Amino acid sequence: MSAAIFERARYQAEALTDFAERLLTEAGLQPAVARDVAEVLVEGDLLGHDTHGLALLGPYLSELEKGSMSKQGEPEVVNQRASVATWDGRRLPGPWLVRQAIAWARPRAQEHGCATVVIRRSHHIACLAAYLEKVARAGLLIEIHSSDPAVASVAPFGGTQAVFTPNPIAVGIPTSHDPILIDVSSSVTTNGLSNRMRAANVQGEHEWWLDSLGQPSNDPAVLFTTPPGTILPLGGLDSGHKGYGLLLMVEAMTGGLAGYGRADVPEGWGASVMVRITDPAAFGGSAEFTWQTDWLSDACHASAPRVPGQAVRLPGERGLARKAEQLAQGVALQPSIITSLNTWSTRHRIDLPEPIDS
Repeated sequence: MSAAIFERARYQAEALTDFAERLLTEAGLQPAVARDVAEVLVEGDLLGHDTHGLALLGPYLSELEKGSMSKQGEPEVVNQRASVATWDGRRLPGPWLVRQAIAWARPRAQEHGCATVVIRRSHHIACLAAYLEKVARAGLLIEIHSSDPAVASVAPFGGTQAVFTPNPIAVGIPTSHDPILIDVSSSVTTNGLSNRMRAANVQGEHEWWLDSLGQPSNDPAVLFTTPPGTILPLGGLDSGHKGYGLLLMVEAMTGGLAGYGRADVPEGWGASVMVRITDPAAFGGSAEFTWQTDWLSDACHASAPRVPGQAVRLPGERGLARKAEQLAQGVALQPSIITSLNTWSTRHRIDLPEPIDS
């Protein structure tokens, strides 16, 4: 675990959740909706995805203030069958919509084997990993794909003009122990991390970007020139055709299935989303499923490490360890997040929680 996490001010997770809920309620969300959004944001920080945790609270509040995020209402059902549904999210808060989709799909997956909800015109859905653990611990396989039709920062492999967003893919896989939690972008890096690195004047470890002329760069600032550069697909210059394939797959699973995507007039920061839940009991059996995933987990852990002393980890292990540590010791927030929260705290006269041992 990075030593940097111990250098930041720490806050009780529940206190941060209550604080975020109060701000979101003050901004016009119903309390239950505000609670869902707050819990998802704090879960992102607990797992270590701190560009997609409370760092998003200020932008969400700005969207509510501008009316770009809807404050009230329900998603519109566009199409529905026994175990699949398409919703128009009406630009309602993305974390709440995804949790609603999971609640709809879960019992239907247990009845039919699989259930899928696709959502068009959702607002931003925050950290995809934040939705996985609870479902996977219940023995169900969960997949989430997301794209943003209004934004483009990733070029197709071999190109220099942006077509895609980083298009994340998340999967929660049950085992008989902790679940495997996968949350990866189809691009080398993300918009959020690029923005943070540029603000801090930090260079990338490798050439993760292309400038506007298509030249590789380790400087995130190339994304902000006129014309802008782009983020490389996952695999970079050597094998970015693989990330390019994933980018197209996510577009088909989200905008394609939802019937609303990049071919439509953009409406602002948001998401097209697919949520799918699968019950292994309907296939080879739940016990047989975890027999396989346990074997894989053990085999990965037993693999001789490339770097002595750095044991092979499964996706999600570090995040779950970080979550347990931060639930016990407090959530360590980036100073920039505290600054943005202080701004909204002052505006709404809601005190930010005191740091632990301050």
